[in-house]
Amino acid sequence: MTRRGFLGLAAAAPFARAGRRGLAIAAPRATDVRIAEVRHAYEDWVYRAPYKFGGRIVDKVTILNVRCRVETRGGQVAWGFGSMTLGNMWAFPSPTMPYESTLRAMKALAERIARIAGRCTEVGHPLDLALVLEPAYLTAAAEVSRDLKLDQPIPKLCTLVVGSAFDAALHDAFGKVHRRNVYATYGPDLMTHDLSRYLGGEFKGDRLDRYLLREPQERIPLFHSVGGLDPLEAKDVKQPIGDGLPETLPEWIQFNGLVRIKIKLSGEDLRGDVERTLRIDRVTADTQARRGVADWKYCLDFNERCPNVGYVLDFLRQVRAGAPQGFARILYVEQPTARDLEADRANVMHEAARLRPVVIDESLTGLESLRLARAMGYNGVALKACKGQSQAMLMAAAARKYGMFLCVQDLTCPGASLIHSVGISAHVPAVAGIEANARQYVPAANKPWTERFPGIFDVTDGYIRPAGIRGPGLGIPDDLVPRF
Repeated sequence: MTRRGFLGLAAAAPFARAGRRGLAIAAPRATDVRIAEVRHAYEDWVYRAPYKFGGRIVDKVTILNVRCRVETRGGQVAWGFGSMTLGNMWAFPSPTMPYESTLRAMKALAERIARIAGRCTEVGHPLDLALVLEPAYLTAAAEVSRDLKLDQPIPKLCTLVVGSAFDAALHDAFGKVHRRNVYATYGPDLMTHDLSRYLGGEFKGDRLDRYLLREPQERIPLFHSVGGLDPLEAKDVKQPIGDGLPETLPEWIQFNGLVRIKIKLSGEDLRGDVERTLRIDRVTADTQARRGVADWKYCLDFNERCPNVGYVLDFLRQVRAGAPQGFARILYVEQPTARDLEADRANVMHEAARLRPVVIDESLTGLESLRLARAMGYNGVALKACKGQSQAMLMAAAARKYGMFLCVQDLTCPGASLIHSVGISAHVPAVAGIEANARQYVPAANKPWTERFPGIFDVTDGYIRPAGIRGPGLGIPDDLVPRF
């Protein structure tokens, strides 16, 4: 069988499953699109300061940029653009393979995904095409793992990250070909199917647009990340960077007017984690008092390093005893234990979630993982552009239907990828805030975008303002899109 024939069979599989659920494939619409062309390229950036999280230190990043040309049945054509950091230290952590090996694997996968997407002959809404393409991407990841003889196979999360820039470019192109913002393309006039096609019979009759805001929120709280190596006070600065940007937590609070702070924790040193959290609370409280600010919040991120839920409970109780007001400011706890939930079903979060919302991040790769997490006591969801626009929309709808806590996080996303993340945060109701870590660690990559989008890249009062991204597609203007 030819590879093209194989891809055709792989692409048909999701629709066959949909048919067995009793969902007839509707007649194609004139507004549907096909992928006519796909291009991709890379950018490499060095961090201004290393970022420590989850026991790993990151000091550089490779960005995957994708351009996608679509064509409607009526012959209308538009280009779309998607961008995402590959983030291999997070998406493909390995105890045996170095950074360069996992990055090489992700690039090899990007090459295959570009060919798969470019050869896709299906026609439909981007969510329908994603339903076709994701299984083929996962098959390609298995092939790359075998071909490169990797110590561990490329995980599904990693495949989603690589595919996310392609998915974003497709959604962007779809919006632009119809001269609409992408969040105005999820209604029944352009989407043939309800959510049951993508999420199963439980969602029969539910339409995606009902779970989203068509007009963006006016402002979104900005979360500032305090990494494991980040100095808290001047006495912690061992070697000043000297680039004019803040170097301590009080300086960042003043610089961006911060009211949301994300605390990265080790998950391996209970006393150290408690003491660092209490110190961050003291430093923050002192700084906010000088600013006259009384209302600010924290989130806690263990990056799946806690050995068990008992660690989380001990941590929360000790923080509450040491700083009751600081504990009251905790909005949520993020992914405290290992991402493979199936491997440790007894490690449930019910008791911890009664103290503070506990959200899944690394574990969330689709509806099955969301349902498993709920059964294990998780009551919140972290949405990320790096898992794909299609998945972010579907998981937002599912989480809202289930009444779960929502937040949006990034993968230290600069430029267009941050604009993408902001769009998600602006259109999903009740989102607690958004990260924008690139302004801390790789601000040089933001410079081409700052003048056009000051509400996103030049924050002074603790809030991102997304009004500037209401244009067609993801809101990224064509003149800022790199040509390749």
